[in-house]
Amino acid sequence: MIRLIASDLDGTIIGNNNSISETNMQVINNLQKKNIPLVICTGKTYAISKDICKNLHANFGIFGNGSQIINLSTGDEILKKTISFDEINSCFSTIQNYGLHIHAYTEDSIITSNLLYMDLRNSILFPDKIKIEIVDSVLDYIKDHNSSILKLVISSPTSLTTVKDSLEKTTNLTINHISKTGIYKDIIIDKEYEYLDISPSNITKGSALQILSNYLNLKKEDILSIGDNINDIDMFKASNISAALNNGFDNFLP
Repeated sequence: MIRLIASDLDGTIIGNNNSISETNMQVINNLQKKNIPLVICTGKTYAISKDICKNLHANFGIFGNGSQIINLSTGDEILKKTISFDEINSCFSTIQNYGLHIHAYTEDSIITSNLLYMDLRNSILFPDKIKIEIVDSVLDYIKDHNSSILKLVISSPTSLTTVKDSLEKTTNLTINHISKTGIYKDIIIDKEYEYLDISPSNITKGSALQILSNYLNLKKEDILSIGDNINDIDMFKASNISAALNNGFDNFLP
């Protein structure tokens, strides 16, 4: 018997037009009637996702790819992990010769030098949900303000495979490599690009789901997870049953 359902947001519950279909809402309403808790597992921060979770009547939220877990019914924070400044500095040092766009997320803000990729997308979709700090130097701003960073995002119109390999050699951070090219083009900002979604060490949706299941005294056998992208694979491993959407990325689907 399934006692908990964990679901990704973008591309899973939310469509390309950033809306939730009537069918998906009906399914979620049926879960409520059966008293099966819903966990939203997303790369988005809590500030961005808060209203969406409320509309979905979600019971728990895993945000920033696992860096934060919140009991949405009580508001209690079950887990919060941030990237240390030393790790951030190491990350910037590694990519300094690549000329890449990098922005950072705190609990309620985006720190960037120029709105270009995912930061531009989120500023368009959630203008009232998150503050945009446009600064001369993202690294200096983080240092001067002692900012608590939940995740970093590095973006480029060209391949980031070499950059990912370099970062994995010089840091212990968790890195998801996502492509928004071809049929996966970002239609919100009308751009093709790749990005590296960087979380604290040993933090994934899967590790967070394991922590939450322990918190709720549930076993792996009690959990069903649903997703469509690379950062959902670890969540699948933490579940007894997993469902991949047929619109999932090519290198994600079996």
